Amino acid sequence: MSDRVVVLGGCGGIGSVAVRALVAGDRFDEIVVADLRVDAAQAFVDELGDPRLRAAEVDATSAEAIGGLVAGARVVVNCIGPFYRFGPPILAAVIAAGVDYVDVCDDLDATIAMLDQHEPAVAAGVTALIGMGNSPGLANVLVRFAADELLDTVERVDIMHIHGGEPSEGGAVIKHRIHAMTNDVPVFVDGEFRNVRLLEESGQEFVVDTHFESVGTYPVYPYPHPETITLPKYLPGLTHATNRGVVFPLSYFELTMDMVRVGACSTEQIEVEGQLVTPIEFSVAHILSQRDRLLAEAGITGAAGCLKIEVGGQKDGEDHTFVFSLSSTSVGAGEGTGIPAALGAVMMASGQLEGPGVFPPEAVVKPLEILDLASRIVPKLGIAGSDDGGALPVLIEHVLPDGTRERMDLAF
Repeated sequence: MSDRVVVLGGCGGIGSVAVRALVAGDRFDEIVVADLRVDAAQAFVDELGDPRLRAAEVDATSAEAIGGLVAGARVVVNCIGPFYRFGPPILAAVIAAGVDYVDVCDDLDATIAMLDQHEPAVAAGVTALIGMGNSPGLANVLVRFAADELLDTVERVDIMHIHGGEPSEGGAVIKHRIHAMTNDVPVFVDGEFRNVRLLEESGQEFVVDTHFESVGTYPVYPYPHPETITLPKYLPGLTHATNRGVVFPLSYFELTMDMVRVGACSTEQIEVEGQLVTPIEFSVAHILSQRDRLLAEAGITGAAGCLKIEVGGQKDGEDHTFVFSLSSTSVGAGEGTGIPAALGAVMMASGQLEGPGVFPPEAVVKPLEILDLASRIVPKLGIAGSDDGGALPVLIEHVLPDGTRERMDLAF
C-alpha cells in the first residue's frame, strides 16, 4: 500500500481546500485530485504546482471506476455531494477496494446508511471516518474535548452554525440545503429522540436568535446534521442534543425556504409547454441566479462563518457550561469543512485512528492529537486568526455555576 491519498471531488469548493491542506501537511507522497471535470482538476494541479499532485477523472456513479482509481491508495477523502445521493455507494466501493476512508458527510440519512456499513468495513479491515468537516466534524471533536478535559459528565449539547458570502456555491450545496428543509430533523430532548421539520410548527419552537462571534446575531433553524444521533451513543449521561444553522444573508436563505414552501423542489418531472422539467433543478438554478444580487443588496463582500457549540454538564457536582466559538471573517464553508477532512486523512495514514469499522469523529478522533496536528498545518494556509501562534481561532467561554462568565485562554 502506497502513501497515496485520493481526493474525490478534489477541485470543488471543499475538495480543493482539502487538497491544499494535504499539500501543506506533507504526509503523502502522491495526492490525486479526482473529479468528473478532469480539465478543471488538471488546471488546479497546474495552479498549485506541487510535484506530488496529479489529476484523474472519476465518475462518482460508477463503483467500478471508483474502485479502480482508489485501489492501492492509503486513504480516500470523499468530498462529493450531495451525500444523501453519493455517500453510501462511494463508501461501499471504497470498502470493497480495501482502502481507508474519510468524508465530510453532513446528511443525516446518508450517515445512518454509512454507519450500517460498519460490519462490512470490519470484515474488510477498513477504517472509515465519516462527517469529518465542520458540523459535523470539528463540532464533535470539541464536544469530545469538553467531555475529556473539562467536565465529569456532559449532559447538554447545542450546536449552531452560520456561513455565507463565499465566492460561489454549487448546485450540490443548494440541494443539501433543500434536503435539510424537506426532511425530518431529529432532536434529542429529555433523553428521547423527536423528529421535527424546519419549516413546520414542530421546528419553529427550536428557532432561536444566536450571537455569532465576528458575524452577528441571526436566527438559527433545526438542521438534520448527524451529531444529534451520534453523540448520545458515545456520551453516557447526555440528555439533550440539538443542531441548528442558517446561511447569510437571510434573504438568500429565505429564498430557498420560499421555493420549498411553494412546492417547487420536487424531483418528479412535470411538463411545461411540451418540455419535461424537474422542479428541483429549476429551483436550484433560480436560487443560484439570484445569489449575487442578494449578496450585493445585503452589502456582503466576503466570506465569513462561525461554529458555536454550547456544552453543559457536571464538574465536581456543580453545573458548568463551556461555549466554543470557531469563527473567521475571511473564510467560509470550504475552509471550515475541507481542512478538518485533510487533518483526518493525515491522522488516518499516521495510525492515530482506531479501527476497523465506520465511525463518527467523537468515537475515534483524539482532540488533543488533532489540535496538535492543526497547529502544524493550519498556519501554513494563511487562515485568518491562525497567524498569532494558534492553529484554530477558537474562543472558549466558561459559564460558572453562579452564572459568571469568563474567557478561557487555551491556544489551539
